[in-house]
Amino acid sequence: MPVLTHLEASQAREEERNELDRIRQTYEQRRNSIPSDRYARTNPAHLYALHEREAAMAALLRAAGLPSLAGLRILDIGSGRGATLRQYLEYDADPARVWGIDLLPAFNRQAHLLAPHLQIACASAAELPFADGSFDFASQFVLFTSILSVEMRRQMAREIHRVLVRRGKFLWYDFAYNNPNNPNVRGIRLAEVRELFPGFSITSRRITLAPPLGRAIGDFGPALYYLASKMRFLCTHYICLLEKQ
Repeated sequence: MPVLTHLEASQAREEERNELDRIRQTYEQRRNSIPSDRYARTNPAHLYALHEREAAMAALLRAAGLPSLAGLRILDIGSGRGATLRQYLEYDADPARVWGIDLLPAFNRQAHLLAPHLQIACASAAELPFADGSFDFASQFVLFTSILSVEMRRQMAREIHRVLVRRGKFLWYDFAYNNPNNPNVRGIRLAEVRELFPGFSITSRRITLAPPLGRAIGDFGPALYYLASKMRFLCTHYICLLEKQ
């Protein structure tokens, strides 16, 4: 592994600080600009997308020999308001073995209010506050595409590799295509996922209707939504289960 000079290390830290500041500012702006019902469960398109994603996740877990998450040490990276952490409890995860981390204090406060018994830390995914091999299972949902810095994405991937045990699993869900209306995100194709995690095997599925299309047909009911979502060329996200070799 190449050794950074003092100047290079200093520049890398400065780039990371700038990227973290950008992310904080971006999410603060989004809180005031996104329609309040965009990600509400009462929004049909969002609800159908959540159902589709969970069905794909459950299928990947079953195929990997994980009928439940009982007994696993679990980390959700970019845990937001804690929805994924709470969902894992429905898969028999032990609350005492579940951790979440998120960069934004406001999200962490909301997560604690909704599930005060869960362990949630305010931290950067580029510097996970855990020892090597602390977890059997980790996940990220639409986090990596919020990072524009190539080096920071690589550092996050290295941290995930570090905190997972050998044969540990990593669940990835994120979109693959750039959003022309949002310069603060960048799509990540499957080839880049493989580049970020070279020491992992990968099983992947392409899912989730392009959100503008999903919102357009959501009001027509679940049958039309799910039929359209079977046309993979209309889908914009990948859900992947990776295993550390």
